[in-house]
Amino acid sequence: MTAIGFTKAGLPISDPDSFKTFTEVVPTPSGHDLLVKIIATSVNPVDIGVRNSGHRDLKKPKVIGWDAYGTVTAIGDDVSLFKPGDKVFYAGSFIRSGTDSQYQLVDERIVGHAPTKLTPAEIGGMPLTSLTAWEALFERLQIDRHATTTNAKRTILIINGSGGVGSIATQLAHMAGLNVIASASRPETIAWVKQNGADETVNHRRNLVTEVRSLGYHYVDYILNLNDLDGHWNEIAELIKPAGKIAAITENRRGIDLQKLTKKCASFHWEWMYSKSYYHTSDMVTQHNILDQVAALLNQGILHSTVTQTLKPINADNLREAHAAVETNHMIGKVAISNE
Repeated sequence: MTAIGFTKAGLPISDPDSFKTFTEVVPTPSGHDLLVKIIATSVNPVDIGVRNSGHRDLKKPKVIGWDAYGTVTAIGDDVSLFKPGDKVFYAGSFIRSGTDSQYQLVDERIVGHAPTKLTPAEIGGMPLTSLTAWEALFERLQIDRHATTTNAKRTILIINGSGGVGSIATQLAHMAGLNVIASASRPETIAWVKQNGADETVNHRRNLVTEVRSLGYHYVDYILNLNDLDGHWNEIAELIKPAGKIAAITENRRGIDLQKLTKKCASFHWEWMYSKSYYHTSDMVTQHNILDQVAALLNQGILHSTVTQTLKPINADNLREAHAAVETNHMIGKVAISNE
């Protein structure tokens, strides 16, 4: 099969050697594994981070990519959730070969039945961000998505509302009935977050405390931080309500002072979408359940795809173009790459 990877980490994306096409043997599924023929994938900030991690030569090409829409072509002996021919979507595992390839093995417990009313590209850009946003809101922050009447009395601040995760988190928070304040700094990103269900917006390039309080909120019940935790930490600690909850997906570069939350009895939670598959936790199958629910919501039109740019087909040139777009840090929504 054909796969696309790199043999030297840290090369600029403009370098032709940043991605190379090569051939390897099609893997054979066993246990809970599905063999999936990839139809569409997308690029996320994690792809950039892994590609740029260090400046070293690798003994064999590293294949990355963590979003997929495809067709199950074979299954392992223990598989019970899928059959050959099923269309699926998933975000994969951090410790296995990625989606930038013709075929891929993936554990069925982190795979969902794909939505049927979207294009391949629209599906291929949804799994990672949907799982991250869902887990952050409904598992880490423990928001009851069905308690819309109660949630209507509560407010969430989503920092970086127009990015990949923010675009779906805003929709999910709106769906749950929360009053949603999403940060955005440009006219086009402000329009985008409002389209996704934000009730109000603030500019994260200004002081967020001043921005939020100018809207009439002294504190907020929840904060979901999706960018620059170091830069926003003092604002987050000031704005969170006593007994409020904070979740973040971006790693800090220096120590964050949790003592700033002490008097408020506020809680802080990390969200890393790969945690369940990385540690093979007992609740790994919840990602299958989440993706099936996301697919149903997409089919019903309650959620919409956040893919705003599509490239065809999946090849090294288009991967370089997609990586370059994400590296600008000005992406609205997601960029997907599709073979169909």
